[in-house]
Amino acid sequence: MQQYDGFTQGTYYSIKCFDKENRNLQSAIDSLLDDFLLTASIFNPNSIVSRVNSNDSTVELNEDFVYLFNLSMEVSKRTEGAFDITVGQLVNAWGFGNRQRNELTTNEIDSLRQYVGYEKVCLENGKVKKENPAIQLNFNAIAKGYSVDKMGAFLESLGINDYIVDIGGEISAKGSKNGKNWQVAIERPADNDTCPQQEMITIPLIDNALATSGNYRKYYEKDGARYSHTICPQTGYPVNHSLLSVTVKHSKTAIADAYATAFMVMGLEKSLAFLKNYPELEAYFIYYENGEMRMVGCE
Repeated sequence: MQQYDGFTQGTYYSIKCFDKENRNLQSAIDSLLDDFLLTASIFNPNSIVSRVNSNDSTVELNEDFVYLFNLSMEVSKRTEGAFDITVGQLVNAWGFGNRQRNELTTNEIDSLRQYVGYEKVCLENGKVKKENPAIQLNFNAIAKGYSVDKMGAFLESLGINDYIVDIGGEISAKGSKNGKNWQVAIERPADNDTCPQQEMITIPLIDNALATSGNYRKYYEKDGARYSHTICPQTGYPVNHSLLSVTVKHSKTAIADAYATAFMVMGLEKSLAFLKNYPELEAYFIYYENGEMRMVGCE
């Protein structure tokens, strides 16, 4: 078994695969992931999404951008805006984007909400059309998942059909590991980044993908309150409920990634009701109830 590890999109990646030709794919893997940053990274001023955000009329959209945009619009419509890539202004203002956190007032948050709403953007003649030029797109809630899918497609193009790809906790697996199913652990939410990871449950991943969104690692505290990195597009505020994390299972990591974020915004009850109409999605919810950590799965 070959293993490749590295850093991308502000997080780690780990790839394990069985390559009968025993090639060294490290440089090719790094090149593919670096190229993707030129599409979706808000931290690179020369990326396509950054140029769209700065209203560069000369920017040309590539296939990856168009796919991410259209998929995002589909998930937004299905979840009635719980998932929304136009939250860029709010994400930045809360300090989870490409700028330092501001001290926000209620009036300032309300003023930023005018720039949020998936209905306010569309693709027209190969360009992103915005209702307001100040609207900022942010693919962070779907980009890692999509890059996992791209990496899987790359491995398969080389005839590698037994692999597991993990980019920052978004995971896709195909085939098997020495004839046995790949096993993936869902992490028990920890109080902070310094706490060691603990398994909550381990599930087999058979030609499928998992993506997790949670409020227990990316946050900051002020005046005794914890502010999550998951921003509710409708209110403009970080979500604040008993749901700690959501792990979604689907054949495509990008889709699982987007819905994991949407469910963190929607909360447990609305998410469970939503899933009844979408049997292609499976989800595992970890939440607090009466002071105890609980887990419920919807398969």
